[in-house]
Amino acid sequence: MRISLFILIFSWTVAGAEDKASVILVTGAPGNEEYKKIFGEWTAQWKDAAGKGEAKFSEAVHTKEKTQKETLAELIQAELNQSKSPLWLVLIGHGTFDGKKAKFNLQGPDVSAADLKEWLKDCKRPLAIINCASSSSPFMNALSGENRVIITATRSGFERNFCRLGGFLAKAIGDLEADIDKDGQTSLLEAWLAASRYSAEFYKNENRLSPEHPLLDDNGDGKGTPPDWFRGTRVTKKSEDPKLLPDGLRTHQLHLIASLEERKLSATQRAERDALDIELAKLRATKELMEEKIYYSELEKLLHKIGHIYFPEEGQAKQ
Repeated sequence: MRISLFILIFSWTVAGAEDKASVILVTGAPGNEEYKKIFGEWTAQWKDAAGKGEAKFSEAVHTKEKTQKETLAELIQAELNQSKSPLWLVLIGHGTFDGKKAKFNLQGPDVSAADLKEWLKDCKRPLAIINCASSSSPFMNALSGENRVIITATRSGFERNFCRLGGFLAKAIGDLEADIDKDGQTSLLEAWLAASRYSAEFYKNENRLSPEHPLLDDNGDGKGTPPDWFRGTRVTKKSEDPKLLPDGLRTHQLHLIASLEERKLSATQRAERDALDIELAKLRATKELMEEKIYYSELEKLLHKIGHIYFPEEGQAKQ
């Protein structure tokens, strides 16, 4: 009886750990007291949102024993597991670009896009990398890949001025006012669109040219899509490659603070649902090339599988 109870408790613990997203936040070298205060506020907002979303939160800091870069490498290594829940890597601070190599400024040795590429090469879990720094664009091309969301504050490594996207994103990620489709939760896509809009409005109101132009990539092509290509949560322009789905679909599946309905699903169920949603998008994209009868037959199969995730008892009753 004791052994059975132990196994049951252990199973619950493992399932609970699998269901939790992980957030690794890096607040880089501020440079001066003004930026230190600003970055501290953004960091606190992310930490608060992670707490509300019941995510595992870790912060890469500089200590007497280890540099901030070493701490970051260890935190990432600890999260390279088979969890079906996403890993969020958030970079708040300043960046540099010398025409060849992009870096994020840390206390001590900086971390480059190449460093992160190497550290994350074995990551199989869903991954969101959010670089809110100046000169962040080259990180997109280096880190883009399957089941990855990459967000940068700039569209070029040569946009070297301080970027405000990070502050607006830190606020929007936990704000239901950014919930475009009104499903009771703000996705990373919705938060990014809101932050991009707030950033553009700031420079317009200040009568200043914007030194930052955010990009988002989640289809793996490494090119990125600007916010003005979106209407609601959908991209209005077609990709140059007809085989590629537009950016935004995967990003809209990520929620740091999930709704009550979303929390009823396990990490496994969410991963299965998200994969089916992508298959559904691929099917709809090829509708014009398919016979109508075949299209609706495939559509019915996918919708049935999605429905079975939300209402498994109905699926069992029909069998």
